[in-house]
Amino acid sequence: MQIWQIIAICVGIVIIAVVGWWIYDRNRTRHLRERFGSEYNRRVAERGRRRAESELARRERSVQKDVRPLTASERAKFLEEWKLCQARFVDDPPGALSEADRILSDIMRTRGYAADDPYDRLTDVCAAYPDQSSAYREANDIVVRHRRGDASTEDLRKAFVHFRALFDEILGGHDEELKRTA
Repeated sequence: MQIWQIIAICVGIVIIAVVGWWIYDRNRTRHLRERFGSEYNRRVAERGRRRAESELARRERSVQKDVRPLTASERAKFLEEWKLCQARFVDDPPGALSEADRILSDIMRTRGYAADDPYDRLTDVCAAYPDQSSAYREANDIVVRHRRGDASTEDLRKAFVHFRALFDEILGGHDEELKRTA
């Protein structure tokens, strides 16, 4: 074999590797953008594309691997807690909102999500329930504004509704088991 043939083969291998990497990278970006929606764009703007994609992909794998469904007794317990919390909202919106946040954290912790650090909790919500991520972020912003005294009762109601939507999804059940096996 002549030297120019060896060089041509090496160049061909490099070109194939570059094209393969480019296709993989493009497909990964498309998947993450479709999966995370607006949260993908937010993370890319905050951290840059490579770092954001790496973090989102890592969280997605972690959520798929480490999270488990609730048992029937755990679901019943959390449903009962939520009913009491929801009834409390009429008389004590700030207290009910804090309780709703605690219940969501307890469910997440029980299921295996990262729930102790607010940033990790938000990231896991984004990975597991991307359709809820913007609403959950907004609800958390309202909670922070309330602590500063900048949130109205209507704001608290809106945050509670967002927490309720996430509660319904994260509580899981038969529909979630079907989704996870698909």
